[in-house]
Amino acid sequence: MILIADGGSTKVDWVALDDTKKEVLRTTTLGLNPSVLIKQEILSIINNTPDLLSLQNKALQIHFYGAGCGSSIAANSLHNILKSVFKTAEIFVYEDTLAAVYASTHSKPGIVCILGTGSNSCYFDGKNIITNAPSLGYTLMDEASGNYFGKQLLRDFYYRKMPRKISLKFENSFNLDIDIVKTNLYKNSNPNVYLASFAKFMFEHKNEKYIRTLIKKGFQDFFIYRILPFEKNTKTPIYFIGSIAYFFKDILEQVALENKLTITDVIQRPIDNLIDFHRENSF
Repeated sequence: MILIADGGSTKVDWVALDDTKKEVLRTTTLGLNPSVLIKQEILSIINNTPDLLSLQNKALQIHFYGAGCGSSIAANSLHNILKSVFKTAEIFVYEDTLAAVYASTHSKPGIVCILGTGSNSCYFDGKNIITNAPSLGYTLMDEASGNYFGKQLLRDFYYRKMPRKISLKFENSFNLDIDIVKTNLYKNSNPNVYLASFAKFMFEHKNEKYIRTLIKKGFQDFFIYRILPFEKNTKTPIYFIGSIAYFFKDILEQVALENKLTITDVIQRPIDNLIDFHRENSF
């Protein structure tokens, strides 16, 4: 049996395939980013998911593709946590960019970008993944991600840079008590997910000029830092994965054209394409 996990910081999609590659289980948990969560938090999420625990004693091969798994220390940490639960399983932990590559390129060269709770990009030459910079996460990088836009919205609100009409709507949509905000940012787990939760406000008001300007600037920053540095960017298919890219596809395509680029495909959730990849390939 194969258990495939596509893990963002906000949530993880899990799908189990039996020996005939038939889907036998599908479930979703909270995100398991090992660069943000401690061991006990990750274990708590897994141990409170009965569907996953039902597989503990199965002959299992786990392929976990996850946000925050780009360093060997983080990947090994999550590997060991999973091994403590699934003791007889063969476990592989990969960075989430690999899932994005498998889900989009059909093993052909392309630039693959992630715009979800966090953001990242890479160039896939058909065999190898090449990055132009390491991902330092939500504090310093993650341009155009959900948490990036959440930070911009909060800053504009508290600096009174939002248009009055938008500011009132924003205030009515969230608990913006300063102590609540600070607790979520500096004391609670998953501050990146908390920041990304404000991005839903942009979905609801995407036709407002202020919101569209904010989104466009974020996308342009992403192109500057995460796409244009690749030398092959004008000749290579460009793929985007994630809800931010999917729900703001029209603005994303506009920014791409302004940079003389064309987006090949935008995929909201890569899990189904990832399943197809595993059905077609042996590991």
